Amino acid sequence: MEAASHSRAYFDRQLQRVREDILLLGSMAEKSIERSVDALKRRDAEIAQAVIDDDRLIDDRTYEVEEQILLLIATQQPMASDLRGLAAALFIITELERMGDYAEGIAKIALTAIDQPPLKPLVDIPRMAEIATSMLHRSLQAFIDQDLEACREIWHEDDDVDNLYQQVYRELLTFMLEDPGTIERATQLLWAAHNLERIADRVTNVCERTAFVITGDPRALPGRVDPD
Repeated sequence: MEAASHSRAYFDRQLQRVREDILLLGSMAEKSIERSVDALKRRDAEIAQAVIDDDRLIDDRTYEVEEQILLLIATQQPMASDLRGLAAALFIITELERMGDYAEGIAKIALTAIDQPPLKPLVDIPRMAEIATSMLHRSLQAFIDQDLEACREIWHEDDDVDNLYQQVYRELLTFMLEDPGTIERATQLLWAAHNLERIADRVTNVCERTAFVITGDPRALPGRVDPD
């Protein structure tokens, strides 16, 4: 009995470490998103390059947490509920790594755009980033807290990002139709907005997986098509 209690205490400590590492990884992804859009808005090559360089740190941290989770699964024989949580953690860190890739993509767009005259002041794209990073931060806390109601609220906020994306799309399309000379610059901004829309979609995936861990019901949230 004492051995079992000791084993459970060890498992709980390792599980807490996994949760802390997920929050850290999420913080890294969140920072990359914010800085990439800041680089785009301020036309700052130094910030953009830093985001690109730091993506490797996100990748490395993802692999470290993955190894940690797999080791727990292999050596501790977790119960069904714990196993479901660890499987969700594996899923979530993959989503976070992909969000970091999207931020890197925005940073590369920022570098390309620096040598071109600005097309327009950026308002909606930074707003998309603000909403998406807020969603990300709160979704990870909802996973840690096992907060189903928070998952539902965050899931619905994706509509706000989608609406802003459609607004950006229509505005940039108007620029391109009225002046073909703006096509390249407008397309760059459209791709940046697209990446932010995909980041928000991946946050909804985190919410859906968390809801499944809490309820055991894969349809606890309505569900969306996973982004490419």
